Amino acid sequence: MKINGSRDCGNSPKNRIMQDIAIALETGNLTEGSIDDSTVWRRTDGRKLEGVEALRGALDELLPVQSITVSHAVSHGKAGAANGVSVLSDGRTRRFCHVVEFTSVTAMTIAEIS
Repeated sequence: MKINGSRDCGNSPKNRIMQDIAIALETGNLTEGSIDDSTVWRRTDGRKLEGVEALRGALDELLPVQSITVSHAVSHGKAGAANGVSVLSDGRTRRFCHVVEFTSVTAMTIAEIS
């Protein structure tokens, strides 16, 4: 899989964390250390998923990704966002914008994804 990262991550560790989370969400590889049973994912399809098991189930439904281009990854305080385009294994493209609220400014655990 090819990943084209954002130039926003140069010397900002929290921007890099946000980019890594967006890539993990697009590929279905979100680590359990970054989510817990209080994590909420408000999806564009109207579903509100809560907890590790629900998020894992939704991530397992994703089509494989050929490439990801992250356009921007930004963070401030307890919030961050990343947007870009994923090319799926069937050749279709999917635009994304993930907005994340962390449980603290250290950006270790995700409170909410939308």
